[in-house]
Amino acid sequence: MKKILVPVDFSKASINAVEVAYDIAKRAGASITILHVIEDSGTDSYSISGQGHPSNVEETRFMVELIKKSRKQLEKMVEEPRFKDVNIDGELRIGNPFHGMRTIITEHKVDLVVMGTRGHTKLEEMVIGSNTERVVRQMRCPVLSVHNKPSKVDFKNIVYATAMSKDEEVFSRIVKRTQQIYNSTVHLVRINTPGDFQRDKVVKDYMEKFAKKLQLKNYTVNVYNDLTTEEGIVYFADSIDADLVCMATHGRTGFAHVMAGSIAEDVVGQSKRPVLTFVVKH
Repeated sequence: MKKILVPVDFSKASINAVEVAYDIAKRAGASITILHVIEDSGTDSYSISGQGHPSNVEETRFMVELIKKSRKQLEKMVEEPRFKDVNIDGELRIGNPFHGMRTIITEHKVDLVVMGTRGHTKLEEMVIGSNTERVVRQMRCPVLSVHNKPSKVDFKNIVYATAMSKDEEVFSRIVKRTQQIYNSTVHLVRINTPGDFQRDKVVKDYMEKFAKKLQLKNYTVNVYNDLTTEEGIVYFADSIDADLVCMATHGRTGFAHVMAGSIAEDVVGQSKRPVLTFVVKH
């Protein structure tokens, strides 16, 4: 992991995300780009650099003042003394936040996006507005959603809700790398629901094979029963006081892919713990 992106709107939630990203970057030897996008529905996104502004922005006094204020807030965050141990830069853009993030991810070869969330049930209440509903579904790199500021950023117990499929090979390595950084225990879990039930022995045997293939050294295998997959993941994480929840998302339906669409969004919205998601293309 070399590059972390943190989109911010300067709210408490986004500051929490920066603090979590700082801890990860310090441990992993990564750098951070803090991104703030001033929304403009008329364009995808473009960078603001130097002292000049695009002519259509200069014509609007309000926009000019907003740019000045945003630049000042961004510079203050980037130059925060307590983050001095990590290389941090800032990026200020105008346009669509989602497209701005996609552009930065491509330009900077971002390995991880850390986002602050607020609200308990709707992913739309994530930082930088409704565009972020698309982030969990469409970003081509892992996304770590942070709801509350952890009392300490120390992911010692990681819940990994997995389908143990070949499609998850890349994400599995990401989870394993996270485990190595934090010297964690990984708790593999399968959620049994009334409409999608499998016998414990079958699931646990499969999990053991998956863990051995991944060469995990410190892990547990678990089957948890609940009415819905998303509630099962949240409640299982609560039951072991997990520090982080990890799950892959696909475009398919059924537990064969662990999560799909609204399930991943619901887990992010309901969980008060950090949630790491990754879009796996089948």
